[in-house]
Amino acid sequence: MNGWLQRVWYEQRRPSPALWLLLPLHVLFVIVAGLRRAWWQGGRRGARSVPVPVVVVGNLVAGGAGKTPTVLWLAKALQTAGRQPGIVSRGYGGQTALPQAVDAEASPIAVGDEPVLLARRSGVPVWVGRDRVAVAQGLLAAHPEVDVLIADDGLQHYRLYRDVELALFDRRGAGNGWRLPLGPLREPLARLASVDAVICNGEPPVTWPPRTAPRFAMHLAPGDFLALGEPARRCAAADLAGRNLHAVAGIGDPSRFFATLKALGLRVVPHPFPDHHAYTAAELDFGPDAVVLMTEKDAVKCAGLCAGEAWVLPVEAMLPPALLALILEKINGR
Repeated sequence: MNGWLQRVWYEQRRPSPALWLLLPLHVLFVIVAGLRRAWWQGGRRGARSVPVPVVVVGNLVAGGAGKTPTVLWLAKALQTAGRQPGIVSRGYGGQTALPQAVDAEASPIAVGDEPVLLARRSGVPVWVGRDRVAVAQGLLAAHPEVDVLIADDGLQHYRLYRDVELALFDRRGAGNGWRLPLGPLREPLARLASVDAVICNGEPPVTWPPRTAPRFAMHLAPGDFLALGEPARRCAAADLAGRNLHAVAGIGDPSRFFATLKALGLRVVPHPFPDHHAYTAAELDFGPDAVVLMTEKDAVKCAGLCAGEAWVLPVEAMLPPALLALILEKINGR
């Protein structure tokens, strides 16, 4: 169902006739979302503030568009600028409800796959929980040195006051432009009038959202492959060429990962899975001579599941210095 919805949302310019049965849910979603936003008076007034600036990294569309690499880039960029960031997240897909710290050895089943990856890669405090205000307060109490918070996927969590909002899109853009469940949008495109910057991950979509905020282009630069479970062991793409390669991806847009592998000169058998998919050993067994390639996000859930050879491809978000300058201008002095 998830893959079918993705296709009709993004590959058709208008809602599929098969979705019109969901029109009552669409109307209900629009009403509830509008009332919720009005309750928090536009998302910034009436929300709960914390003692440090908050930078929200989110998107208007359901599913991933590159938030995790962006959060990692921002954490590193802020550190380079002399700030001490922390990261708060809902921990989507995890079982944790109360505020909880996340470390590199945390269980993705408990806290979600993305927070574990953020904890492993960022080197900054990472906390998760359903109530982001409580999560932010818990992180700051445990780490008083933190002077700026990055909220992962918190664009619609209006209860937490934010100083900067970054909205991400990828090559799919806004799809058919309709709200859930007839389309991929969580909020109307008019919401972009209130964000501080729009980031496009990859090539701009054919139907690009209206220009309402400064735009910045991002691309993901792949590194060397890391052995699953043994990150100290590495190999280059050329070392894998000509082998029986099977690529798995449980991210917002699996085709983005497969395209990256193709650009590296690798011929793979693609295996797309739903975002945040919980893998089983059987799903990763492609035969005795198969080599499995996967994203970092998938890797945090797959250690111990692959009986054979498996490699992980890390990526780094590349963004212009002007974006960091914009963010610092808005948070300095807060």
